[in-house]
Amino acid sequence: MQTFKIKDEFLVDGIPTKIISGAIHYFRIPPSQWEHSLYNLKALGANTVETYIPWNLHEPQEGSFDFSGFKDIVQFVKIAQELDLMVILRPCAYICAEWEFGGLPAWLLKEPDIRVRSTDPRFMEKLKNYYQVLLPKLAPLQITQGGPVIMMQLENEYGSYGMEKSYLRQTKELMLAHSIDVPLFTSDGAWLEVLDAGTLIDEDIFVTGNFGSHSKENAQVLKEFMQNHQKNWPIMCMEYWDGWFNRWGEPIITRDPEELATEVKEMLEIGSLNLYMFHGGTNFGFYNGCSARGNTDLPQITSYDYDALLNEAGQPTEKYYAVQRVIKEVCPSVWQAEPRTKTLKNLGTYPVNKSVSLFHIKEQICEEIKTDYPLTMEQASNGYGYLLYSLTLKNYGHKNKLRLIETNDRAQIYIDGKYNQTQTQETLGDEMMIEGQKNQPTITLDVLVENLGRVNYGAKLNSPSQSKGIRNGVMQDIHFHLGYRHYPLTFEQAPLDKIDYSAGKDPSQPSFYQFEFDLAEEADTYIDCSLYGKGVVIINGFNLGRYWNHGPVLSLYCPKDVLKKGRNEVIIFETEGISIDTLIFSDQPIKKDLS
Repeated sequence: MQTFKIKDEFLVDGIPTKIISGAIHYFRIPPSQWEHSLYNLKALGANTVETYIPWNLHEPQEGSFDFSGFKDIVQFVKIAQELDLMVILRPCAYICAEWEFGGLPAWLLKEPDIRVRSTDPRFMEKLKNYYQVLLPKLAPLQITQGGPVIMMQLENEYGSYGMEKSYLRQTKELMLAHSIDVPLFTSDGAWLEVLDAGTLIDEDIFVTGNFGSHSKENAQVLKEFMQNHQKNWPIMCMEYWDGWFNRWGEPIITRDPEELATEVKEMLEIGSLNLYMFHGGTNFGFYNGCSARGNTDLPQITSYDYDALLNEAGQPTEKYYAVQRVIKEVCPSVWQAEPRTKTLKNLGTYPVNKSVSLFHIKEQICEEIKTDYPLTMEQASNGYGYLLYSLTLKNYGHKNKLRLIETNDRAQIYIDGKYNQTQTQETLGDEMMIEGQKNQPTITLDVLVENLGRVNYGAKLNSPSQSKGIRNGVMQDIHFHLGYRHYPLTFEQAPLDKIDYSAGKDPSQPSFYQFEFDLAEEADTYIDCSLYGKGVVIINGFNLGRYWNHGPVLSLYCPKDVLKKGRNEVIIFETEGISIDTLIFSDQPIKKDLS
């Protein structure tokens, strides 16, 4: 059985060891590819893999837990051990990671004014319930019990959010109570204010930094902070950013491979590092995060390619070979090998079989919820995807004012089935004028609201706008309307296999498009969405994620795991009134130049 200690150096079985780690998020990569990515990490010259553990993925509904398939963290760790990789786990309540709500479950928002990441008793009770299920799965994986796990994170970048030491202490006690006995650590930016606010250094919780350049300067800040607290610990960058995430409607961010290699070499000469990301992967489903700039939310795209050492599909990039070279220069005794590659295929083009308007089947595929006043997404469903609000307004025979009060994030408005307008954060709440049909006593108002992703970092983490849907109400003239019918579209609960495609199509309305086709083989591929508007693609019941013609990426990565030999079904939910005729596969991603 191995041992791991933190003294003035990292000691593995008593031998001073430099940690060379890479981040691979098991939940962003199909299970069949875990071994491929972990092997390539080992071949790089690394000895460790790091991963976050997102709370919202494993407890999607309060009290209901899932650790199967993409979520099988135990199996991921065991594969790493088989490849002789050490493991760093980050099972904290909050992960950031450009992941929806920073990993916090949407159902927390059902609690009015709950203060996340604090000693709010409601938050701590729910964290305790989660840890009672999660931590017993992780404890046997620790190096102290014969596993590969050498460290676990207590909290993530807490100094960029709060300074409540009692919250950190209570979290520490929860972890210790469940037999977590490997070293605990925090990770924060490399400047005094966040280190002072976010660490428990005086209680011997190891301190690491997050940065991606200026290694000497940042390492010196960490060193001085430790010395001021009488610690002589090794320097480690827990997130050495080798690329960056991307947002809808903005150019793809890239980093020069040789410039990165130079910086990595400098960091390795100083101490240890974890490359963030080694393999970025994909934000499948509705789990993409959202950053914020001032008061503006900036939702992130489905691809989490990150310009990492392995691309979204797991292929080695130029960065891989550049970093592999400098690792060998600094650590000449490390084992390295040629990385594995894979073949992506164009699986053809297929015509649409059927289509139907959402408005014609909403009662069929959604459980209708009737209330006097509107429910939020968290109240009406699991809090993700879309929520359709249908209202019957009185027709006064002339134009009327209409407003959506306190609504997030994107609302498409239809009057008697006809598209009126789309409101986003810049225009939500603006007054609009509507008019019903002549000689009709009522007006049917349909509002399709989409949750584009909750903010995962910064001052808006506790903002009221984290609760999605219509929070306050719809005003006709200057009064709040009474009487709402809700139709949640989460694509986890809706019985899409029961869609009646004969109910009537209308491409001008949000619509479902069905494709059925046979495949002779399964293969990794991409779906070309460049002719579509905005929506999601569901393959054999699996939600690949969102596409949007805003770019910068106009395709969706489709792993072979979700395809079948023989009959396959693809359902596209398109919201922008674009008629979809074909399904086009591609052997490479489709990108839009926004520079």
